[in-house]
Formats: sequence, C-alpha cells, structure tokens
Amino acid sequence: MVNIPEYYAGKNVLITGATGFMGKVLLEKLLRSCPGVKIVYVMVRPKAGQSPQARIADMINCKLFERLQDEQPGFAEKIIAVKSDLTQPELDLSKEDQSILAENINIVFHCAATIRFNEPLKDAMQLNVLATQKMVALAHRMKHLEIFIHVSTAYANCDQELIEEIVYPPPVDYRRLIDTLDWMDDDLVSALTPKLIGERPNTYTYTKALAEYLVQQEAGDLNVAIVRPSIVGASWKEPFPGWIDNFNGPSGIFIAAGKGILRTMRASNDAVADLVPVDVVINTTLAAAWYSGSQTCNRLAGPKNILVYNCTTGGINPFHWGEVEYCINMTFKTNPLEQAFRRPNVNLRSNPFTNQYWTTVSHTLPALLYDGYLRFTGRKPRMMKTITRLHKAMMVLEYFTSHSWVWNTDNLAMLMAQMSPEDKKVFNFDVRQLHWAEYMESYCMGTKKYVLNEELSGLPAARKHLNKLRNIRYTFNTILVVLIWRVFIARSQMARNIWYFVVSLCYKFLSYFRASSTMRY
Repeated sequence: MVNIPEYYAGKNVLITGATGFMGKVLLEKLLRSCPGVKIVYVMVRPKAGQSPQARIADMINCKLFERLQDEQPGFAEKIIAVKSDLTQPELDLSKEDQSILAENINIVFHCAATIRFNEPLKDAMQLNVLATQKMVALAHRMKHLEIFIHVSTAYANCDQELIEEIVYPPPVDYRRLIDTLDWMDDDLVSALTPKLIGERPNTYTYTKALAEYLVQQEAGDLNVAIVRPSIVGASWKEPFPGWIDNFNGPSGIFIAAGKGILRTMRASNDAVADLVPVDVVINTTLAAAWYSGSQTCNRLAGPKNILVYNCTTGGINPFHWGEVEYCINMTFKTNPLEQAFRRPNVNLRSNPFTNQYWTTVSHTLPALLYDGYLRFTGRKPRMMKTITRLHKAMMVLEYFTSHSWVWNTDNLAMLMAQMSPEDKKVFNFDVRQLHWAEYMESYCMGTKKYVLNEELSGLPAARKHLNKLRNIRYTFNTILVVLIWRVFIARSQMARNIWYFVVSLCYKFLSYFRASSTMRY
C-alpha cells in the first residue's frame, strides 16, 4: 500500500461542512500534510450577504491556516468553493457544478450536520438525514469515486451501554419517518418527538443514528466508511496546541467556569469524560479514507462491510469529569481570564437536589444581585440572561456528563496497525500518548487566546483582578460571620456557651501543637 500523502496525490476531494470547526481542521490538515492533492472542492452556502468564495477567503485568513500559509503560500489555488445548500433539492447545485463533481471527484468527506442538540426534529432530519441522502445520491453519480467518508458521532447509539463498530438498525424506518414528517405540522411533531427518540437524549443523536443506517442502506456499490468521534475538543498538537474557535460543547462551559460564572454543574465525578482532540479525529478520518480507498476488495464488498471507527478515548486512555473539574480550576486560577466575575471554583454534583440548591445560591441569587447593581448604576442588566443561557447549555450536556459508555475500538487499532511508521507520526491518532493534564491546560488557554482573543500580556492584570476578587470574598465572609454572631449567637446564652467551648478547644489544640513543636526542636 502507498503511504497516506501518496494516496491523496493527484486526487480531487469534496468536503461538506468545511466552514465548521472540524471541516476547517480537515481542510487545513489535508492541504498541509498531503501537498500532492490536486483540488479540494468545498460545498458552501452564501451567508449574511457573503458569497461562498468570500466566506472561504475569510476563513483561510484565520489563525488556523497561518502554518499552511508559511509552508505553502499558494495553497488557496487548490480550493474551489462550490455554491450549495444541503437543505435544498439537488443540494442547490447548478447543472454545471453537478457535472464537474460527477466527472472529477475521487474522495468525499461528508462532515456537514447540525450540532445543536435541541434542534426541532424536522430541522434535524433536514440537515442530518435528508442532506446525507442527497449526498449519497450525488456520490452514486461520481464516475471515479473511491471512498465516501461519513462523519457521525459516537453517541448516535447512546441508548446502548456497549457500542460496537457496526451500524445499528434504528427504532423506526427512516423512509416512513421522512414521509410522515412531510405532512405533520410543527406542533404535532414537537408533541411526538419524545416518543420517537425514545431513550436517546435529543434529536441530534437520534437523527445521526438514522443517517448512519441510511448510508448503509443506500450505499449500494459505493465504498463507504463511517467515523464516529465522541466529544470533540481543542487541538492536541496540530496545527498548534489548544486551537478552538467556538463556544460549542465543553468550550463554553470551560469559559463560564474560568469567568467564575459557573460554580456548580450536574455531573458524575467518576463518569468518563470522553473528550477527543479535533486533530485526532481528523487524522483518523484521513487515514480511514486512505485505507478504504486503497483497498479494491473493500470497494467491491458492498454496504454490509462498511467499516465503522469509534474515535473515542475512554476505553484507551480514560479521563473522568472529576479530573476535568480539577484541571479547569487549577488552570484558570494560575492563568485567569480577564475581567472574571468571581474566582474560578466550579464543583460537580451528582445529586440533582444538591445541585439545584447550589444553582440557586451560586448562580441565580448573585446574578439577580448583580443585575440590581447594574440597574442602580444606570446600566443595562445582563447577568441573569447569561445565567439562563448557561443553564440551558448545561441541561443539554447533563446526560453526557452523568453517564459512561464502553466503545469497541478494534477497527481503530487495525487502522493504526496498517500505517507506516512515518504515517503514524504525521497522522497521529494514538491517544495513549495523550497527557490529559497538559492537554486540558492547553485547551483552557486556547479558549482564552482563540475564542476570547485575550493576549497573554494581560495575565498580570488578570491575576491582580483575581486577587482583588479573593479579598472581596474574604471581606464578605467575615462580615457575614459577624452578622450571624450578632443576630443569632450573641442573643442566646446556650449558643454563647457552645461558641466559647469551641474557641477554647481550638486554643488548647493550638497551644498543644505549639508546645509539641517547641519540644521537638
């Protein structure tokens, strides 16, 4: 077998979802590590008055592509933006573009999807299922197609405890569901959604499971592989550590914790936090396309032998949510975010009642007090709105932070075994080498640098601000203790006796400790 860069040399590649988080990293890595690739077509819809070409031009000028710009200044000539909308008939492709893609494409990476967990079912079906169906139909027209890679999610079958690297049949026939949703009004669909998704937590995981089954059923003689990443986080190594560009998933939670806004969250400390760095997912995806695309026998094997890759870390190098909590608190106390609301001190709680109590005490009441202060000073209140959005985000993630799964990763191990030593270095997805504490620090720092655009030169001022918040907290606690004393203890003889007993006990203990220390020396 040829090595991975040699396989992509001279090939024409099509990517959907190239403007998304994973799509950007895929495009950058493909062009940088496989310089022989011929053309990369990216399907992009016009947005906010920008043409697809303008959107791509803006995208490749961001920080992510700086290394590629230094190494290959003319890389942009290989990118062709194709106007498309995956929700429209025939993907909104012109006849000319359909013909170009049918005649030239060798490899397809279908990454586009809605990642909003609480998307209405009709919209989620449109973006995750029907769009995939249209992409498979387009792939059937491609005369030189070698491999179709479908990017799914490891949580597509989260109703199972043990998740194998197979396509599971969904609880309903996707064809019937498509036909049924076509005539239903939105209110009726909303009422039926909980019954339809069953034990799955949201429409995202449900529709991704349907999309996998659709790919298997409609692939025909296409050569197909499915990559299932778990919770995709900031980059581990490439193109540089800690790159992240959005608030989605855990990133927004980390930032809220760093700002001191998030103080409590429903999660199990012992549950596995199946975070997987985005560059690990992309390296797996590129290697999966190389392996299946290079195998003639796989191309003729048909849909029953679709290779599925569970791209997860929990079974290979487990990391728990309790450890995530510790890393976040330590990193943001050492390297604080600018203008923090309070000192970082997030706590994970598995008991829903305890968590609800601390949510009220640590989130809602301080937000109301702060908004009252803003109103009093003539400014617009904003904290309660932020807290409400934060609570919605936490409710979405609660299912995943309170459960653990076991994923089979035999295909992933097989894929790694097939790679040359050089390919293993360039397209590294061996998470046994991942040091979680270092990764979490670079992830948190990545949210500071690339999401919030905070310069490291501002760290001394941020630390000074954090010390100020600590002093305010100590002052407040002291005043609170004095008030409790004056209101409750000072008025009761029994309370005073208990208080004096505790103080004398502490004094005796300190005196004994002091005497012991003196005698020792």
